[in-house]
Amino acid sequence: MGTKKTFNFLVEGGKATGGPPIGPALGPLGVNIMQVVNRINELTKEFSGMRVPVTVTVDIDTKEFEVSVGVPTTTALIIRELKVEKGSGLPHEKKIGNLSIEQIVKIALIKRKQLLAKNLKGAVKEVLGTCLSMGVTVEGKDPRVVQKEIDAGKYDEILLKYEEGEG
Repeated sequence: MGTKKTFNFLVEGGKATGGPPIGPALGPLGVNIMQVVNRINELTKEFSGMRVPVTVTVDIDTKEFEVSVGVPTTTALIIRELKVEKGSGLPHEKKIGNLSIEQIVKIALIKRKQLLAKNLKGAVKEVLGTCLSMGVTVEGKDPRVVQKEIDAGKYDEILLKYEEGEG
C-alpha cells in the first residue's frame, strides 16, 4: 500500500475546475487533474448551485485517487429548495420563502447522517430550526408552530411514510 495524501476542498456542485484550489494542490503529486475534476463533477452534479465538501485521497506512488463527497449544509439545501440566493438578513421581519413539510422531510433525509437527531421527527425539527433562522416559513407558518404541530402528531402520517421508505 502506497503513501496516501488527503485533501479537502469546497467546490460548487458539478463545477469543479483544474484551477485553484484543486490544480495547485494536486499538481505537484503528478495526478491527472482532469480525471480528478471530472470525477468530482460527476459525483456532485446533483448539488448544482451549492458548495459541497469533497475529499480527494491520492496514492502518491501509484497516482490513483479516490473522491468522496460530503453533504452540503442544511442552509444550502434549503436555499436550493427555495431557489433563492441566500437567507434573510432579518429573518423575523423579512421572509424569503415558504417550503412544504415534504420539502423539509426531503432535506432532513439528505442530512440525516450529519444531524444529532435520533429519528426522522427530530431531524425534521432541526431543519425547521434552520428555516427559522433563515426567514423561511413552512406550510405558510412560523417554523416554531410547525415544530409544535409535529410534537402534537399532526404530520405523523407523512413522517411514518418516509421513515419506512428509508430503511
